This record gives sequence, structure tokens and C-alpha cells, in this order.
Amino acid sequence: MNLIIDVGNTRIKTAVFDDSKMIHNESLTFDSFVIEAVNIIKKYNCKNAIISSVGAVNKSKIDELYAKINLLELNYNTKVPFMNKYSTPKTLGVDRIALVSSAIANYPNRNVLIIDAGTCITYDFVNNEGIYYGGAISPGLQMRYKALNFFTEKLPLLEPSEIIDLVGNSTESSIHSGVINGVINEIDGIIKQYRKKNTDLTVVLTGGDVNFLANRLKNGIFANPNFLLEGLNTILTYNL
Repeated sequence: MNLIIDVGNTRIKTAVFDDSKMIHNESLTFDSFVIEAVNIIKKYNCKNAIISSVGAVNKSKIDELYAKINLLELNYNTKVPFMNKYSTPKTLGVDRIALVSSAIANYPNRNVLIIDAGTCITYDFVNNEGIYYGGAISPGLQMRYKALNFFTEKLPLLEPSEIIDLVGNSTESSIHSGVINGVINEIDGIIKQYRKKNTDLTVVLTGGDVNFLANRLKNGIFANPNFLLEGLNTILTYNL
């Protein structure tokens, strides 16, 4: 059994895989994630683990895990199942590395665009020869709401709304229209640009806002909230 640990900016996600099948997943707290992770290790008799961290985790906590299980800490030097053509590999986020690995495993010999809608919205492209070139990074939904509030004197801080009018008739509805329609049109527009260059393109949407955005997008996509976890399991297996 493989234990997968994904430390994000706002939460820690874990999963247990039996080969390529996910049999358990849950979110852990930052304060007690080592204790909770050890409980998962014992419950499922996990032998190997991988940790990917874009958030702040004390190194001592990671060292505690090294003492409990055969642990792989993902970084830019880790062996991965694709050719990395990113010009600054040391700065490439481990979350993006995992997403590209997942694309290779789930859609071999395909051109794949992975869209991760979380704190940031990242776009990553890997071609049908398994070559990764890069993509784009833009602000996510929550970041856009917070930016409008932070950089102005009077605009309120809002949460995403299920009901969106194109023409906002109040300050709040105008913010919702601007943020959500802006994100939707951004994603649809970028997918359209990639499809002009790649006639055979698979598009995967994942991340914390996947469920909120999936039904609002015009372009055909595969929505998979566990895509990153699957990629981390692919990398772990690739290194065993």
C-alpha cells in the first residue's frame, strides 16, 4: 500500500493506493498531520509514501515521517515519467510535476492540457511524446475576490456565488460577475487556443474549485478532483 500526502496552501490531502487504485482519501489538519498520517499507515499497512509540499510544513514533521515509513520527498530532482523541457526546473512547483505525471499515466501518447483550479489556476501542457513544455499561472477564484477587497477601500470580501448574472445590478453581483465570468472565459479561451495548435487534445480540470467550475465551462473536459493524488502515486511507483 502507498500513502500519498499532498500539502497544499490551505489543506493537507492524503490518499492510500493499492497499486493504481485509490482505496482511501481524507484531509488532515496542519497541527496534527503526522499523528493522523501514522494512524493511516498502521490502519492500511502502508509500506511506502510520498510527500509533495507547496505549503508550509515544519521540516521536523517530515523527519518524523521518515522514521515511520519509506518516504519519498518530491522535488525537482525526483525521477519522473516525462521529459522536462521547463527552462527553470528548480522553480517548477511539485504540484505541477505531479499533475503532468498523472497525465502521462492516465492519457499515454496524448496531448494533454491540465488545468488546476485552486489557490492559483495553473495550466500545464504535455505532448503525445511525453515532453513537458510548461504552461501558465494565474490567480484563482478566491485570490481574485481577496484582491478586489485588499486593493480597494470599499469593495467587500465575498465568497463565490452559485447564481451569476452577466450584468451585475449591485456591487456584490458585479463582483461575482467579474470574477466568475472572468475565470470561466479565461479557461475557455485558453482551451480554445491550445485546441487550435493541437487537434487531438485532452483537457483535464482538477483542483479545489473543480466542482464549482466544471459545469460552467463550454469546452469538453474531464473533471477529476483526485488527479494530483494519482500523479503522486505514479511518481512513487516509478521510483520504487
